Amino acid sequence: MLAAQFMALLDVFIVNVAAPTIGSDLHASGADLQLVVAGYAVTYSVLLITGARIGDRFGHGRVHLAGLALFTAASLACGLAQGSTQLIVFRLVQGAGSAVMIPQVLSLIQRAFTGAARVRALGVYAAVLAVGAAAGQVLGGLLVAADLLGTGWRPVFLVNVPVGIVLLAVGRRVLPRDGATARERSRGLDGPGLVLLGAAVSLVTVPLVLGQEEDWPLWSWLCLAAGALVLVLFCGHESRLARRGGAPLIAPRVLRAPGMTLAAVRIAAVMAINGGFLFVVTLHEQGGLGHSALRAGLTFAPTAVVFGAVGLLWRRVPATWQPAMAPAGFTLTALSVAGVGLAFHGGGDGGAWLFAAYLGLGAGLALAFGPTLTRALAAVRPEDATDASGLLATVTQLGQLSGVAVFGTLFFNRLESLGGPEAYTSSETLLTCMFALAATAALGAVSGLVLRRR
Repeated sequence: MLAAQFMALLDVFIVNVAAPTIGSDLHASGADLQLVVAGYAVTYSVLLITGARIGDRFGHGRVHLAGLALFTAASLACGLAQGSTQLIVFRLVQGAGSAVMIPQVLSLIQRAFTGAARVRALGVYAAVLAVGAAAGQVLGGLLVAADLLGTGWRPVFLVNVPVGIVLLAVGRRVLPRDGATARERSRGLDGPGLVLLGAAVSLVTVPLVLGQEEDWPLWSWLCLAAGALVLVLFCGHESRLARRGGAPLIAPRVLRAPGMTLAAVRIAAVMAINGGFLFVVTLHEQGGLGHSALRAGLTFAPTAVVFGAVGLLWRRVPATWQPAMAPAGFTLTALSVAGVGLAFHGGGDGGAWLFAAYLGLGAGLALAFGPTLTRALAAVRPEDATDASGLLATVTQLGQLSGVAVFGTLFFNRLESLGGPEAYTSSETLLTCMFALAATAALGAVSGLVLRRR
């Protein structure tokens, strides 16, 4: 399951590096390339909760394999695409495959593991999230630079095919194949809820992934406002359905579970910081310092390794200290991202201080994410595992998209307003973004005080 999760995460980031090569080979316009990169994220975000409910209805193991098969087939089609339109369509299908298979991962962890075993499984899950983000940058650079057999960008997609086939073969043997229980089948799919939630997430996601490239036109702000309105309508529909004894898409008691609201806020903050940091530092390294895509990707390796290690080891800390780990992680994250900005300041390469800041960032994000996720899921009933999994997976994706959109916009606007040598100007811009990221981390640190008091 986690291997499939890793592969799906790669495809969020790996195409960013290959986009210039795709554009020249397929004669794609700037708008086409935006849709190639963003189309995956759009369908993935919109269909995540739907995918979770389908797993609840037809069996999580079976639905995970079905989503994996769709993702693998779409990856093959992407790698063989002969034009930008074909590639855009297949990327949309690829995102749909991810949305079907990924929500089953948390659901199966919730159902298959208990106690310390579940905590360990969630620790590995958190590590995969971080490593997948950084590995996408690195692997994309490696595959494009290698130009295997003159295929250019195509191995970026084709690499998923043999991996997917192996995972399908193994998954048929090891994943639970039991179907849904009578209670789960009776819940239905809440059609109106699916339509309202899909519309709300679409109205938010599309401007987040396209608005910055289009310089935030009027339609993007109208979409965000409409998305908020539709989300209110969705919440009202779910509450009414629950009061009538129906089967809402997200059970209200999941949102009322102890710590769930705080967990959603903190997970969104962690993913926004992670997505924004990766995006703006890559822009500075490749645009301001002139580093290659591969070198820029490799710089994130220390952060990913430490995130993975801390994500696996934090549970060894005494239980009395664990409630303080998330605020401490956000505080360390704030100091570390500020340190990255200061290390790059002046147009330099950062040196040893940059390496230390990357290590601190990995540890801080892991401490903020791992304990938060584990404590939230521990408070959810087993029968609500699907709802919680779909909700947190959607929050994770929207947090990441928001980080890229907000901090990417800040970077470009600040860069445009400054003059002077490119490396120096980019480093000044990066410093502003790093301080903004540090402020976001500080808000994450104090969010528990505010929400617990409420």
